[in-house]
Amino acid sequence: MKEFHLISTGNQSMDTFVHISSLVHSYVDYIHIREKHRSAKEISMIVEKLLEANVPTQKIIVNDRVDVAVVYGVGGVQLAHHSLAPKRIKEKFPFLRVGRSVHTLEEAKQAEDEGADYVVFGHIYETNCKEGLKPRGLSSLQQLASYICIPIVAIGGIKPYHVRDVFMAGAKGIAVMSTVFDADDPLYMVQLYRKQMGANTWTF
Repeated sequence: MKEFHLISTGNQSMDTFVHISSLVHSYVDYIHIREKHRSAKEISMIVEKLLEANVPTQKIIVNDRVDVAVVYGVGGVQLAHHSLAPKRIKEKFPFLRVGRSVHTLEEAKQAEDEGADYVVFGHIYETNCKEGLKPRGLSSLQQLASYICIPIVAIGGIKPYHVRDVFMAGAKGIAVMSTVFDADDPLYMVQLYRKQMGANTWTF
C-alpha cells in the first residue's frame, strides 16, 4: 500500500494550512503538523481546527510533540534526531504510530532497531528547502530499502513525474510540502500526485 504524506511548510498561517488540508485530505493518507516555531498550545489549536474541518483524526501526525499527539489521540508522531527515542514512546504509548526522520543508513537502522514504524528519508531531489545541499538521490534510497525492513517514506523535491521512479527505488510512501501547500491549486496538485501513485502499469 503506497502512502501519500503532506507536511506543513511552517511558512503559512494556521488558517491557510487548515483550509488547504480540509480541501485535500481525502486524497492523502497523512497530514503532518511540522511547525517548529509554534508552542504546544498553538499546535493543539491546529489539531482542533483540523478536526473541526472534518480532517480524520487518524490522518493527523504531529511532529515531535508526543504530548499533543497523545492528548488528541491522533494518528501518530513524527520524530527528529533530537526527539525522544521511538522505543521510549512505544513503551508508554504502544497505540501511537511513530515515524523518524533520517538522512543516513546508520540513522535508519537505529530507528528500526528502536522500534520506529517507518522512516522519512531525504532529500531525494534538489529542493529549495535544502538549497545548496546535494540531494541523496534514488541510488541512496534504493540502498536504504535493501537494508531495512520498515517502510521508507521519501521526501525532498518529489514532483508528480518523479513518483514512479521513487516507488520503484523501494519507497513505500512519498512526502510533499511546498509543491502542494504553495501551489496555485493545491487540490489539482494533490490529485495529480494521487493519479501517478495509482498507475497500474508499473512493473516491479
